[in-house]
Amino acid sequence: MDKSQKSSHRSLPKRIILVRHGESQGNLDMAAYTTTPDYRIPLTVLGVEQARDAGERICQVVSEGGRAAAWKVYFYVSPYERTRSTLREMGRAFPRKRIIGAREECRIREQDFGNFQVEERMKAIKETRERFGRFFFRFPEGESAADVFDRVTSFMESLWRDIDMRRLEQEDNANVNLVIVSHGLTSRVFLMKWFKWTVDEFERLNNPGNCEIRVMQLGPGGDYSLAIHHQPEELQRWGLSPEMIADQQWRATAVRGRWYDSCPWHLDNFFHHLKDSSEDDESSDERRSA
Repeated sequence: MDKSQKSSHRSLPKRIILVRHGESQGNLDMAAYTTTPDYRIPLTVLGVEQARDAGERICQVVSEGGRAAAWKVYFYVSPYERTRSTLREMGRAFPRKRIIGAREECRIREQDFGNFQVEERMKAIKETRERFGRFFFRFPEGESAADVFDRVTSFMESLWRDIDMRRLEQEDNANVNLVIVSHGLTSRVFLMKWFKWTVDEFERLNNPGNCEIRVMQLGPGGDYSLAIHHQPEELQRWGLSPEMIADQQWRATAVRGRWYDSCPWHLDNFFHHLKDSSEDDESSDERRSA
């Protein structure tokens, strides 16, 4: 391979790891939002401890328990105080030489719930959201999950551009791991977009706990899967259906190129009683003989 071919080669990160921030004052007491803007809500003492523990766990994952000799991490972080603080505490677990860099990314911020939140009003609005549907319901003066989906989509386009232009690499033999420190809904929307989950499938999903990590790992066939690092029981607790779990297991080993042939339930979501090829051939013969 010559130099020009090498420079154009796409080298994919080994893992993309999603992390929700540690426990915040808003998680502990919703009244915090009545006196403090959402983006300034701080971590609690427990949240700081959770973030440090998450850093240790991620370090174990990316170093494969100390067996991987060459590995690097690159961080994307939401601009909110609780996510930035989570990243700072997580960073204590990583040697400086292992960190490629970190970037604040506004498009992976929390869903906007509107300004000047009143506790009782927010409770009533969230109850309405549960009846209406979490994906399309838009908070007054705020966002819906569908709005978050649009900006996460834009972020993913930039992510692929960073990968294609080799901005995340330093050594040809290093395993690069991307860590995205964000929020519960934003992480669920990211997974929805990445794995092409439907709105109904999104509605099934449970919010990750504070500093819970979700590891998308690159399989030998060139696709990412949650099933390489996480067991089916864990995916089920997250709200994935049996079909969604089967899809993740298939992605863990599958070779790209025949995705739709191997995942017929995606057709079944939209079309019923489709004719198979033999039925179609018989119908054609009947039309020609008539």
